[in-house]
Amino acid sequence: MAAPADSAIARMSGAEKAAAFMLALGEDYGSAVWEVLTDEEIRELSSAMSSLGSIEARTVERLFVEFASEVSSVGSLNGSYDTTERLLAKVMAGDKVGSIMEEIRGPAGRTMWDKLGNVNETVLASYLKNEYPQTVAVVLQKIKPEHAARVLGCLPEDFSMEVVMRMLRMEAVQKDILDKVEQTLRIEFMNNLARTSKRDTHEIIADIFNYLDRNAETRFLSALEDRNRDSAERIRALMFTFEDLIKLDPGGVQTLLRNVEKDKLGLALKGASDTLRDLFFSNMSERAAKILREDMEAMGPVRLRDVDEAQMNMVNAAKDLAEAGEIILADNKGEDELIY
Repeated sequence: MAAPADSAIARMSGAEKAAAFMLALGEDYGSAVWEVLTDEEIRELSSAMSSLGSIEARTVERLFVEFASEVSSVGSLNGSYDTTERLLAKVMAGDKVGSIMEEIRGPAGRTMWDKLGNVNETVLASYLKNEYPQTVAVVLQKIKPEHAARVLGCLPEDFSMEVVMRMLRMEAVQKDILDKVEQTLRIEFMNNLARTSKRDTHEIIADIFNYLDRNAETRFLSALEDRNRDSAERIRALMFTFEDLIKLDPGGVQTLLRNVEKDKLGLALKGASDTLRDLFFSNMSERAAKILREDMEAMGPVRLRDVDEAQMNMVNAAKDLAEAGEIILADNKGEDELIY
């Protein structure tokens, strides 16, 4: 006949066992474990704790014995990204480990839902449109609303409305169903995405060309046009140039002005179009604009190479500010331009 403690443990789910174990560890011993749990794991564990109720001391002792037997040298093992990465780091070069783990992990993020949030909406929608509407409804409920909206907009209209209807009727998703969806996404989508998603070569070349001086840029693009006009036009469209700063809104111009050295600004504007010059002057105080104009006149003739360097510094500063979310750089498709 089974002991009462064994019977009590047999009735407990895995989450309840973990919750009891963490409660028994307490704050001092359990803090290290909490730190390595994902947000999803913390939510699940906290939920189990809140509904655990009273557990006898004998049951807690039996839990510790069971735990000790499972983590002993002859017990089970727990394979994860972190344990795999630590093991590989001991047996091979760091750059090789990084390459392998990057392929395994796919887009950045600790949980599957974090990872999906970093997948381009077109790519994710292309995969989801072949899934059951109920599955897609689960996925869209788990990712951030703004990303879900973009994905929904990329799905076929009839299919997307079916997904919306499923979301409206959806109740709390059972844990085993959620686990199954997550496992399917990891096996069928994320792993394949990590192996097959490569950056477009036109984007790579456009980034390289952004760092060329004006003469070299013109030479390369002209030569490329002779050989492959379509590629040249696509690369030119992807490049962000100094003149593209004309697309900045007034707030963006003012933020950029605060992050650019005044002598570099004058030098960069020496080679700018009148329209771009006027944009920067109009976003400065009357006195500051007057001083800058006088400084530019006092420079006299300047070398094109120095102008290119100053303009490149401003473009790079703008890109850094955009990456930090302080300004918006409109792309050449105009999708990010502001409408007033």
